[in-house]
Amino acid sequence: MAEITMRINKYIAEAGVASRRNADEMIKQGRVSINGKKISECGIDVNVENDTVHVDGVKITPIRRYTYIMFNKPKGCITTAQDEFGRKTIYDYLEQFAGKGLFPVGRLDYDSEGLLLLTNDGALAQVLTHPSYQIPKTYSVKIEGEIGDEDLKKIRNGIKGKDGTKYAPAKVTLKERNEQFSKLDITVTEGKNREVRKIFEAVDKNVVFLSRKKIGDLALGGLTRGTARYLSDKEVAYLKGLESKKPIVK
Repeated sequence: MAEITMRINKYIAEAGVASRRNADEMIKQGRVSINGKKISECGIDVNVENDTVHVDGVKITPIRRYTYIMFNKPKGCITTAQDEFGRKTIYDYLEQFAGKGLFPVGRLDYDSEGLLLLTNDGALAQVLTHPSYQIPKTYSVKIEGEIGDEDLKKIRNGIKGKDGTKYAPAKVTLKERNEQFSKLDITVTEGKNREVRKIFEAVDKNVVFLSRKKIGDLALGGLTRGTARYLSDKEVAYLKGLESKKPIVK
């Protein structure tokens, strides 16, 4: 019988520990061992049937059944399992899904809310979060003051942040504006850290409300804040279809 082998970063991803990209970082940091020997190279293959893999001293095995859930994250919680300051985390709302090895696909910061996916499918998480796949994410935004057409044009054409970071062109739809505030929908594709907030910061606008509405064609819909549900078969099929996308190399 032929041996069943798998690249080590894929093995870690399919165990639900991390995405392939983050698995590579774990390997470089010396946190992964195969058959009791620490490794530092990412291109190693694992014999799925006979090799034993540990991450941070904990034995892992690939998951054969994946779970996908949608969570409407409320403001006032962080997208991690623990917080050194004792703040509430998303897992305080997800006790019914405990033990499934679920991790968030990307992040929403403490003051942001809306659609957050969680899964134990590391390969899919890599596709949904890596900038090279350009999966669109759509947000509802409220900013202080009135935003002018020239600033909207800058955002639509691509803009440089205050720290020099370049942001790709974004699709922006103005919903309402007056002297006190402006409401907009914005769609971005890169997934950079605090991307939407920093885009508006670049035109001297402060975001006071931020909610993610969509990831690709997957919409939050009427899911109540602080609650979660399993994705439908149709939604899972849509997400799995994204895995066939080829990354865009610039």
